[in-house]
Amino acid sequence: MIATPLGMPPKPAGAFSAWEIGLALRYLRAKRKEGGVATIAIISFVGIMLAVAVLISVMSIMAGFRTELLGRMLSFNGHMYVQGEVLNAPNRDAIVDRLRGVEGVVSVSPLTESQALIIAGGQTTGGVVRGLRPEDLDTMQYVSSSLSAQAKASFGQGAYGGDNVLIGQALADQLGLRVGDPIQIYSPTGADSAFGNLGGLSKTYRVGGTYSSGTADYDRIFIFMPLEQAQLFFGKEGVWDVIEMKVANPDRVGEYIAPVRAAAGPAAFVQDWRDRLAAFWGALKVERVAMSIILGLVVAIAAMNIISGIVMLVKNKGRDIAILRTIGASPSSILRIFFMAGATIGVAGTLAGLTLGLLFCLNIGPIQHFLEAITGVQLFNADVYMLDAIPAEVDPVDVFWVAVWSLIMSCVASLPPSWNASRIDPVEALRYE
Repeated sequence: MIATPLGMPPKPAGAFSAWEIGLALRYLRAKRKEGGVATIAIISFVGIMLAVAVLISVMSIMAGFRTELLGRMLSFNGHMYVQGEVLNAPNRDAIVDRLRGVEGVVSVSPLTESQALIIAGGQTTGGVVRGLRPEDLDTMQYVSSSLSAQAKASFGQGAYGGDNVLIGQALADQLGLRVGDPIQIYSPTGADSAFGNLGGLSKTYRVGGTYSSGTADYDRIFIFMPLEQAQLFFGKEGVWDVIEMKVANPDRVGEYIAPVRAAAGPAAFVQDWRDRLAAFWGALKVERVAMSIILGLVVAIAAMNIISGIVMLVKNKGRDIAILRTIGASPSSILRIFFMAGATIGVAGTLAGLTLGLLFCLNIGPIQHFLEAITGVQLFNADVYMLDAIPAEVDPVDVFWVAVWSLIMSCVASLPPSWNASRIDPVEALRYE
């Protein structure tokens, strides 16, 4: 009750008033001999904290790997592709200039891609020869940075682009090749001549350099050849297979489709990386949803510990509940007291879990290196993953929904035992006291 001026009836305290909050916190702090549940409350708190921290950490690490892997794949490949009759149009150079002028477009590169057999060191393997202009090497960040200055300078030098090709380090290791070694490339189609198609054509090139794109599958398959030389060797003189484009923000590539299609003209067929990598992109989304659901259930299970704690608290405080009811406390006040006791555990555990998870994600590199120094075991091989530390990218939206989910589950777990406490009959509770 709230004190009022003399002569006026007392005014009932409102919902979630100071005395309800104070009593809920007092019950949580009570020792075991006083009928409290401090130990169970601590266990519930630790469970929620660890569950929230693990959920944030796993989702951040998955987001980090997704960003890193997609970044490397999209650096090697394009973000958008233009195909169709526009590739053979007489004004295709003007179209390329228009595409380059679209806002947000970073680079525009005409390419050819042809399958071939690679023969070297007594071994034969299949591969894809990508013909591109020497200046377009810089559009592939990881490839360009891994090449030596001499390899980039010699690429495209000579008649029809010269005879130097660039191969992936994984392919070089597989075939036992080094820079300067000969490599034989066999084209199953061959070039056209005055007498018709010559059929299979083989030519020996020189390894001008090796690259590492950060994706071993690409390094093992793709060979880079100057565009003019590739057109000549594969019988595609003057032909482009595709116009590859890179944009400033590949995550929002859908926004570029309409202006690119307008610049390329009605005869163009425009795709983006989501179409080319549909299987991979779909697998990433499914994995993300599945892991979120599974770890979300872990948070829910941890929050269920609150039920046992509040049930024991209600049992131990049966006499107090009866006294409160007899002096005027309403059933809703009893419900709110025990609900706040359980929710407080959930709020505290959620906040602690958020703090622990964020600290772990933001310092995952130093933590990894510290553990490696202590154990003497390399936890994350940089030679395999092309990364010196486990990547972690904290998404504020993920953090928000993790916190909301944890709080909701804590409140849901607190509600049933609190409802039962509000329905206790004070006469029955005091009968055996």
